[in-house]
Amino acid sequence: MFEIITLGLAIGVVLGATGAGGAILSVPLLTLGLHLTVSQAAPIGLFAVSLASSIAALIGLYEGIVRYKAAVLMAGMGVLLSPLGLWLAQRLPNAPLVMLFVIVLLFVAWRMWHSVGPNDLADESKTAQAPAQTLSQGLNQASTQSFACERSDTSGKFIWTLPCARALALTGGVAGFLSGLIGVGGGFIIVPSLKKNTNLDMRAIVATSLAVITLVSISGVVIAAHQGLMDWHTGLPFAAGTVAGTLAGRLLGKHLSSSIQARGFAMLAAAAAALMVIKLQ
Repeated sequence: MFEIITLGLAIGVVLGATGAGGAILSVPLLTLGLHLTVSQAAPIGLFAVSLASSIAALIGLYEGIVRYKAAVLMAGMGVLLSPLGLWLAQRLPNAPLVMLFVIVLLFVAWRMWHSVGPNDLADESKTAQAPAQTLSQGLNQASTQSFACERSDTSGKFIWTLPCARALALTGGVAGFLSGLIGVGGGFIIVPSLKKNTNLDMRAIVATSLAVITLVSISGVVIAAHQGLMDWHTGLPFAAGTVAGTLAGRLLGKHLSSSIQARGFAMLAAAAAALMVIKLQ
């Protein structure tokens, strides 16, 4: 029990300090620390991250920065495709799932490492290291390009068009499928997509992403529980540790620069991928 709570605390601290990575690191940690298969660890990771991400999502909703209609659309598509991913995960051998997860981890590590540019490092060396609001803050740069989803300057809401709805629906569907298949929340897909397709600022992007992750993860947990795939004896203490760690991590994250957050997370993801490959041998 103590070991499970400790693992949850570790994931929660990462999630709270960086603003991302809860589910994508919880599955490797559960497979390495508790010797679970990916299909066994995935529902537990989703349960933990659904509780932890809901805290931040509710805060964003209270602050009025969650684009809730966009979140509901993406989550709706995610909920539709999450059972398909879960169904496939139960029928694939563990080795292919591990290798798929390793590929996802390495992709996320690469993207996070390269999200920090020379200008970010130079700016941080010239200023006192101000608290970073999110892991993706280093990506927030002014742009004059047109977006599929434009936010109205007067109402602050999206101007809904077919390209906008299509882009958000596709994003939610892919995130939901991977959520069911390998137990990831999908933030590494949702955040870049919202940045590419909308003119939201990063606080709104991350808050909306967390709202989608919460809704999709909860649906995945319900489906897994209904099918008898959830190990509650492991899931409950792990989730409790994750929530507690998230609260502590939020305090820690205020003292870390965005470049340290991004590159620290990248190194953790790459290390987790390497350990999963070694264990597979």
